[in-house]
Amino acid sequence: MSSIKIVLRKKGLSDGSYPICLRITKDRKTKYFNTIFKSTEKEWDAPSGCFNKRNTNYIQNNRLLLKIKARALKIYSDLDFEKDYFNLEDFSQRFRLDNNPANDYIFPFWEEIISEMKLAGRMGNATMYMETMKSVKQFCGFKKIRFQDITNSFLNKYEAWLRSRGGTGGGISIKQRTLRALYNKAIERNIIKDINHPFKTYKISKLKGQGIKRALDFDQVTKIIDFDTSKYPQLVEARNYFVFSFYTRGMNYTDMMVLKWVDIDSKSISYIRNKTKGRFVISIVPPVREILDYYKEYSLPTEYVFPILLKDGLTPNQINNRKKKTLAKYNRDLKEIAGLCSIKKSLSSYVARHSFANCLKQKGVATDIIGESLGHKNITITQVYLKELGSNVLDEAVALLVI
Repeated sequence: MSSIKIVLRKKGLSDGSYPICLRITKDRKTKYFNTIFKSTEKEWDAPSGCFNKRNTNYIQNNRLLLKIKARALKIYSDLDFEKDYFNLEDFSQRFRLDNNPANDYIFPFWEEIISEMKLAGRMGNATMYMETMKSVKQFCGFKKIRFQDITNSFLNKYEAWLRSRGGTGGGISIKQRTLRALYNKAIERNIIKDINHPFKTYKISKLKGQGIKRALDFDQVTKIIDFDTSKYPQLVEARNYFVFSFYTRGMNYTDMMVLKWVDIDSKSISYIRNKTKGRFVISIVPPVREILDYYKEYSLPTEYVFPILLKDGLTPNQINNRKKKTLAKYNRDLKEIAGLCSIKKSLSSYVARHSFANCLKQKGVATDIIGESLGHKNITITQVYLKELGSNVLDEAVALLVI
């Protein structure tokens, strides 16, 4: 007896979700193959082996799952036709080869992962993987490389190469984390073995530099809130987006872009954060209500709150392209606002989130409350986050001791 099914494997992950796997059963033996997906029990339909409508991208995700299952069925059928007998190891070798014809070559596997991410609508991750792959190809002189070529020495040379081209600790860290994630995916899919894992000796944590503090204090945020756009009508959107983000616990630009009127009731905003998939329910404070009322009157006739996406029904790729174009303008406008408000710090879309945390810290709000408001899963993340915001609050606390 044999079966091929997509299942939610009851092996809990740290965030409370479960991995989605392809399960092959043959001759009373079972083997699991990891996919790129994970899910909670509430978003999963076990009988049909697919996401239900509670999953935000269930249509695209289910298409990819069906593609994976169809590939497995074809391989199983081919083996059954070619051989009098085959076992799960035969299937596993063929399945891995079908997924990645070059097998231990990095770039074909990398491209496969990017394709899966695009099909699943995960355009942000796909873009990050594409940019890092392009960088690694340039570093390697566009030569073919295998996973065994990724060593501690390779990673240190790649880091030095990035620095020689003006790379900073933060930017290099992102590329190395992406490369590490790809390496781990190759292990999960049995492309390579977890032997001499290069990232066990090469520590990405060393790349975290101090950088430029991106958070504003409350006086600086107030200048933006009070900024008179009547003299600068071209900056209305940038001012509104920044203030809205600040008062919605640092909602990022991607989430604002796809925020819909159905996500808003008379008292609160409810949305799922694109980056972490965590749900936020945020009370509407007066500055946010004022902005919502403005866009209720002046926004485009679409389902979206903000006039960023110009029509409904766009594909993930179209949304991602629109984001690139409009985010660049938003950041340029924010820098202009900073100059007009005599704010000397560099202003960008993500500064609102850092500033929200910093202002809560200034007001004496406990770290665990700040972390919960930001959606952090543990206090350690918040402590690291706040550490980067400077020591003004500590300086003020010491000043209280001066007689």
